[in-house]
Amino acid sequence: MDALLSWLWSSEEEELKMLDFMAYFMVFMAVCTFLSLLFQNVPYGRYASSKYGFPVNVKLAWFVQELPSLLLPLCLMFWESSAKMSQLPNQLLVTMFLCHYFQRTLIYPFVIRGGKSTPFVSFALAFVFCIYNGYMQVRYLSHYAEYPAYWVTHPYFIVGSALWLTGWLLNIHSDHILRNLRKPGETGYKIPRGGMFEYVSAANFLGEITEWTGFAVAAQSVHSAAFALFTTVVLSSRAVAHHKWYLTKFEDYPKSRKALIPFVL
Repeated sequence: MDALLSWLWSSEEEELKMLDFMAYFMVFMAVCTFLSLLFQNVPYGRYASSKYGFPVNVKLAWFVQELPSLLLPLCLMFWESSAKMSQLPNQLLVTMFLCHYFQRTLIYPFVIRGGKSTPFVSFALAFVFCIYNGYMQVRYLSHYAEYPAYWVTHPYFIVGSALWLTGWLLNIHSDHILRNLRKPGETGYKIPRGGMFEYVSAANFLGEITEWTGFAVAAQSVHSAAFALFTTVVLSSRAVAHHKWYLTKFEDYPKSRKALIPFVL
């Protein structure tokens, strides 16, 4: 890993500039993605289409595409110098990132019930994104991010960490509700009920958006902010599409339920 990074970057200053560039490029891609999603849903799940490539088994797709966001950060920390990992704020922020992807890589794919296959293009793009983002987030936090010793008691860190934990738990609980909608042998879609699904159609997406927004508040970096923005763009678009789909699919769908933000949107 050290030899690879030395080959890629001639100095730490050059690598840091590239990490910053990657963050700003992700912001640019978030804008482009927002515009494209005005005309086309992200093609996986209920919106999957054969025109985006051959189908990949949904469990395999989730495991493989999320794996870089877990494996690459671990390699960066254990096989390469991690100058800032002796500092508590950096340790906690990296732990937040890894907790999410530990669950998303090693637990979530193996408890999926049913689920449509993922088109190869969607799978490949998700895989590339996880490499890109996994490197950007954890390399910055483990090697470059500077925080004062009191940062863990700063309001930004406390509020951000609380939001992260709330979103993480909401995301896991909402996935549990969705996973148990159908009894063994049943097929087709059902109306989600319970938890935050009583208020919004996309409680799982609300959880993940809250999670990474909290992470960005706690980390206070352009890298974490870019990730939170990109996540919000993709998942809010999908939340609105889900909400419209539910209203069309079910005549008895709760009319008071919003798409993503309780009582608002």
